[in-house]
Amino acid sequence: MVKLLFITVFAFLVTANAATLSTGKIVGGFQIDIADVPYQVSLQSGGHHFCGGSIIGSRWVLTAAHCTVRDPESYTVRVGSTDRADGGVVIKVQSLKPHPQYNEDTFDYDYALLELAESVGYTRRIQSVSLPKAGEAVEDGSMCTVSGWGDTKNYEESSQLLRAVNVPSVNQEKCVSAYASTGAITERMICAGYAAGGKDSCQGDSGGPLVVDGKLVGVVSWGKGCAQPNLPGVYARVSAVRDWIAEVSGV
Repeated sequence: MVKLLFITVFAFLVTANAATLSTGKIVGGFQIDIADVPYQVSLQSGGHHFCGGSIIGSRWVLTAAHCTVRDPESYTVRVGSTDRADGGVVIKVQSLKPHPQYNEDTFDYDYALLELAESVGYTRRIQSVSLPKAGEAVEDGSMCTVSGWGDTKNYEESSQLLRAVNVPSVNQEKCVSAYASTGAITERMICAGYAAGGKDSCQGDSGGPLVVDGKLVGVVSWGKGCAQPNLPGVYARVSAVRDWIAEVSGV
């Protein structure tokens, strides 16, 4: 599941790696109010949601680099709303700053910073999320919360309203082993999910937050399928690029 929503843009990639990668949405989760995850944003183009992101500063959002392939002039973020299509505040994106080492073939360094055209006004429903220190580790088995408006794989569960799921972080060696056929797990990645599957992020969740104890530890990036047994979701590890985030955004 490369958690990409740009199916047409990346058709060549999905076709070439159909057995390896696929895109991402919340599967096996629950509806949640934006006040419970006030850092969550909907990244939109033409008023339509296509990726998630996290507020890390009054004018900065962290998302996935693979979410930044469209014309930046069409980008907006909706903040402070549980509904991806209504409510909250819509703010234009002034500039896109994908990580300079992003590799679109392997999804290594899958990070991008969005500079907003104006500051968000902090309220109970709009807040920035705490960031880890550079190199800060996540203990194996830590319960992580991932949220978004992505595919639920269940027609009875609408993705119109924000959803979340709790999944444990996975030992790095076990994740490397799970994806041994792709050889794609790097030190910039962190994995989370259940061995039995059933709970995961999925298409449309890309760029969204993976949070442990109120701290943003990962960015929804990719995986193989959604909620498959022994194939945890793969997230871009925030602590691996903490210095870059500070250098670019000042946060």
